[in-house]
Amino acid sequence: MHSSLGHNSSVSEFILLGFSRNSQTNVILFNIFLLLYLSTLVGNGLIVTLIQLDSRLHTSMYFFLCVLSVLDMSYVTTTVPQMLVHLICQKKTISYVRCAVQMYSFLVLGITEGWLFSVMAYDRYVAICYPLRYKVIMNPWLCRAMVVFCGLWGVSCSLVYTVFTMRLPYCGPNEVNHFFCEVPAVLQLACADTSLNDRVDFILGFILLLVPLSFILASYVCIFATILKIRSAQGRLKAFSTCASHITVVTMFCGPAMFMYMNPGANASPERDKKLSLFYNVISAFLNPIIYSLRNKDVKRAFLKVTGWGKCPE
Repeated sequence: MHSSLGHNSSVSEFILLGFSRNSQTNVILFNIFLLLYLSTLVGNGLIVTLIQLDSRLHTSMYFFLCVLSVLDMSYVTTTVPQMLVHLICQKKTISYVRCAVQMYSFLVLGITEGWLFSVMAYDRYVAICYPLRYKVIMNPWLCRAMVVFCGLWGVSCSLVYTVFTMRLPYCGPNEVNHFFCEVPAVLQLACADTSLNDRVDFILGFILLLVPLSFILASYVCIFATILKIRSAQGRLKAFSTCASHITVVTMFCGPAMFMYMNPGANASPERDKKLSLFYNVISAFLNPIIYSLRNKDVKRAFLKVTGWGKCPE
């Protein structure tokens, strides 16, 4: 991989600067991020377990939620464990090959998740606009095919991103002002013209962020039009509440990612980009299970049933 991607580079490893050079600050950050990481694994792992154990959650909506939770656990695992090690160790290096692998893995999971949100919006559209045909339309075969489609987008487009980034010569310095190998941060170190990369990043960003967002917007326009036709206030509230969680999660993930990947390299701000990455990588994955379970009676009922702690009102 080194020879095919970075044959012009004299750099064999990168130094990830992270958030701070102060050891006391790093210890505090280590404890915070360790807690966030473990909570993310527990929260998303619990959702996956509940969906698998409770037959009432074996629907397309919860199938997609299960996939989202698996993606979130994998997503944070590509970056956070290494970040935790670097926070408490003096050596903060990552080899050229490991940097490329991390970049590719992160992009595969992130792009797949972005497209999954549009699939989840379509699922809500069918559930609210065509409730009587919902189970027929959103059959298990179609659900699995949609997830594979999302994954193929992730695998193929991530390869373009990674190859276009790592093919550039890196002659030094080798200090990446970030906590992991993300495309915009690594591109800052290239000793060559990156204008082509900026154009490719913008075009891919348009395809991978704005196109799914357009699908999501179109789905919700139809959904809200249908909700407004519901006569009872309680019915409207129930229909809207099933969409509120999804809208919140999409906004938290896609907003920062769009700003990060569709912004020209000349306008990059390392400190701002680190905060944006932290938000859509770590914070979003941590909050997803909380957002989806807090107002979801089905998930609460499944949790109480599995643990035997009590009964949730029907």
